[in-house]
Amino acid sequence: MTICSYLYLIQLFFCIALVIPCTSSSNRDVVVLLRVKSSELQDPNGQLSDWKLSAPNAPCNWTGIGCDNQTHDVVSVDLPSFGIQGYFPVNFCRIQTLRSIDLSDNFLTGTISPEALTLCSHLHFLNLSANLFVGDLPELQTQFLNLNTFDLSMNNFSGKIPASYGSMLPNLQVLRLLSNFLNGSIPEFISNLTELTRLEIAANNFAPGPLPADIGRLNKLENLWFPSSQIIGSIPESIGNLTSLKNLDLSDNNLTGTIPRSIGALTAVEQIELYSNQISGEIPDAFSNLTSLHNFDASLNNLTGKIPRSLTALSLESLNLNDNNLGGKIPENLALNENLYQLKLFNNRLSGNLPMNLGMNSGLEEFDVSGNFLDGPLPQNLCLKNKLDKLVLFNNNFSGSIPESYGECNSLTYVRIFNNELSGIVPSSFWSLSGLTMFEIRNNKLEGTIPRTVSNARNLTGFLLSGNNFSGQLPKEICDLQELVVMDISKNKFSGELPSCLARLKLLLKLDVQENSMTGSIPKTVTGLTDLTEMNLSGNQFTGAIPPELGALPSLTYLDLSGNLLSGEIPLALSNLKLNKFNLSNNRLQGRVPPVFDKEMFVSSLMGNPDLCSPDLKPLPSCSKRRPLSLVLVGILSALSGILLVSFIWLLIKSMKLIVFGGRSKKSWKMTTFQRVWFNEEDIVACLSQDNLIATGGSGQVYRVMLKNGQIVAVKRLWDTNRGPESEEVFQSEVETLGRIRHACIVKLLFSCSGDNFRILVYEYMENGNLGDVMHGEKGGVLLDWNRRFKIAIGAAQGLAYLHHDCMPAIVHRDVKSNNILLDEEFRPKVADFGLAKTLHKNLEEGGQLMSKIAGSHGYIAPEYAYTLKITEKSDVYSFGVVLLELITGKRPVDSSLGENRDIVKWVTEIALSSTEQGIANDTVSFSADYLDQLIDPRMNPSTSDLEGIKMVLNIALQCVSSLPMNRPSMRRVVELLKDKSRARSK
Repeated sequence: MTICSYLYLIQLFFCIALVIPCTSSSNRDVVVLLRVKSSELQDPNGQLSDWKLSAPNAPCNWTGIGCDNQTHDVVSVDLPSFGIQGYFPVNFCRIQTLRSIDLSDNFLTGTISPEALTLCSHLHFLNLSANLFVGDLPELQTQFLNLNTFDLSMNNFSGKIPASYGSMLPNLQVLRLLSNFLNGSIPEFISNLTELTRLEIAANNFAPGPLPADIGRLNKLENLWFPSSQIIGSIPESIGNLTSLKNLDLSDNNLTGTIPRSIGALTAVEQIELYSNQISGEIPDAFSNLTSLHNFDASLNNLTGKIPRSLTALSLESLNLNDNNLGGKIPENLALNENLYQLKLFNNRLSGNLPMNLGMNSGLEEFDVSGNFLDGPLPQNLCLKNKLDKLVLFNNNFSGSIPESYGECNSLTYVRIFNNELSGIVPSSFWSLSGLTMFEIRNNKLEGTIPRTVSNARNLTGFLLSGNNFSGQLPKEICDLQELVVMDISKNKFSGELPSCLARLKLLLKLDVQENSMTGSIPKTVTGLTDLTEMNLSGNQFTGAIPPELGALPSLTYLDLSGNLLSGEIPLALSNLKLNKFNLSNNRLQGRVPPVFDKEMFVSSLMGNPDLCSPDLKPLPSCSKRRPLSLVLVGILSALSGILLVSFIWLLIKSMKLIVFGGRSKKSWKMTTFQRVWFNEEDIVACLSQDNLIATGGSGQVYRVMLKNGQIVAVKRLWDTNRGPESEEVFQSEVETLGRIRHACIVKLLFSCSGDNFRILVYEYMENGNLGDVMHGEKGGVLLDWNRRFKIAIGAAQGLAYLHHDCMPAIVHRDVKSNNILLDEEFRPKVADFGLAKTLHKNLEEGGQLMSKIAGSHGYIAPEYAYTLKITEKSDVYSFGVVLLELITGKRPVDSSLGENRDIVKWVTEIALSSTEQGIANDTVSFSADYLDQLIDPRMNPSTSDLEGIKMVLNIALQCVSSLPMNRPSMRRVVELLKDKSRARSK
């Protein structure tokens, strides 16, 4: 026998004796991988279709499998964002050569047992983030000597961090447990993990507790990320031992005490975030060695003392110290910084002059020093680099004139410099900056006239000039500012007539011109201001009659015409208004006071009109009770005719009411009008027929009703209350919510009527129905090009922003979806259906309101709401992000074309991550043309110029649907971002 034959027999003997298959390690790995694929995972998208025995070089050429180049042993299983389902595939770990498993961003669920995890103790890298795992974090029953990355973030784990994590992970470098539902406090044993470079365990439900006192032992740590972690106590002195630290984020906690001086030892740090705590005392003057520091934010604390010069001497990019009690002067060396783009020092006690060279060396973008005691002139060069976006200086003592150079700052969008001592003439070009959205210079000593070039500022929403010495006539070019929402020119010296073209300002909510020298009559064209809620023309010299057309303003709740020279009678049409404030005093009005205003509560609003009279209202003179005989006879005959007519109508509709309202008497009806209406419940009841039915939903039926006067309204008849309490809850929510709000982008509730077993709500009629039907119904989105879709997005965002930020208390819609965005005849959007809306009470713990059950529509519900039953404004933001994705893709939130068990968010996110060339940075994804083609609704047929805007809005949508609520922008910020895109498109 040859030596080879002996060796073969020996090998065969051992194979038989040990019952071990005589196969290569590669073949064994194939068996394990195929077993996992067939029995432990589901692959609905077919991503693992090439896992076959017949594939060449199996398994090293299979999707997601990495092998050692020399031994061909399997060393990695990388399947992130593959859409795979199932439980933790523990049998992967039976491959002893395996070093890395990445199963992040999939749909894996269930618990992970300690026994299962023990099989994986030979791994170096384990990433199970962004899945659906539940239960306690798995205990470690053996040491994981080689594991350097352990990522279980963004799941649904609960309970405490196991103590074994402090002893069984001696070489761990990255620990990420953020965004779960962990409780307990941050454990001290975290300090034992001395090899850590990244520690990210924030956004959990931790119990209040301090930072580990020995946190300084982690001297290799580069990222300490603990925002919103319920941390109490002070920052430990040992923090200074973290000499490798680059990012320190302890924001949004309850830290107290002072900032330790040892913070000056963090020589590698690039960012320090301490905002929104209760830190007190002075900021230590110990920053000289922090030469890598770019961003420092200690805003929203209780800091005192001066801003240290060692901090302002650094090459910071942003410095945020707002909302503290800092005093003294702003250090002059701050102006030498060449990198500073954001400076926020508002709401402190700072005094003295601003450094005169601010802006000379750096391209400032956001500058806010409002709410201090600063004085002296404004720096000439704040916008020298022409990058300044926000200029906020209000509530100080600045004096002198507004520099001419500010009129050349074309980057400005937001100017608020009110409540100062500024004087002189405003530079002509400052009025006409094309990017301005807010221009507020009220309560200064400024003078001059408004130039005709103000028409260039076409994006203005706020124009507030009150309390100055401006004079001259209002130029008619002011009517070109068609985005205006608030116009306040009160308490100046303006003269001349009010331009009749103001009716073109369709979005105007407030018009205040009180205490000027305006003359002429009040324009009848004001009926065009259909969204106006407040009009104050008092203290001028207006003449003529009060236009009856004012009574046709459907949203007006505040009307002050006092202190003018108005004459004639008070128009009966004003009785149609639902006024909270009403003042016609000190004019030259005459005649009888209309019955609606002939009440004690209106006496002061009518005084100073000697020729007004009332039968009973004192001290107004009494109207003569003598009337010509002919008028008396006419009145009697009219009354008799009216009685006969009413009797006939009553008999005619009595049977109908018995049918529709179950025979209940009208005495049991409760009727409320919220807008000016020309109909009553009888008119509505007569039209609730099957012929007028246009929709049936979960809460009731909707009818299209044309009234006798030609007006069309939408009537929702809710299901009878005997079908459950939900009908009453929906009705009350709609009435309570829509009855007290007015906004151009929120549907108007006109009228409500309720009885023992019926509820009806009457709304303005929206000609084009809802966005969902237009996008996905018979019209199929053909009528919606990108320009129109973009305008719908902005309008809907403005409506939601109003609910979240301008209503007190804030209102959360809870059912934001395309079907609840209605479109008028010009496809202008209005948010509708407030049956699930809730007011948000800010004093509830953890910033959310606990619901008894999940409400909303499938595909739109924020993920955290499904788990916690707590709602915040960020729940609506997520839903709005889904609507944005619908507008871009033309797909429903849950669509069969997206793939099994995949919704629109998952689908778009996967494409976004696949198309990212350099990862996601600054909340922006760089989409290639090929990937964008996969996403865009082909029915839009967008132009090349549209594509850039679509990409921008797509990035906004992805921010809105972030799995972490804290990463989602507010709706106010969404509006700002969308308007930024709108301005970019118009350039």
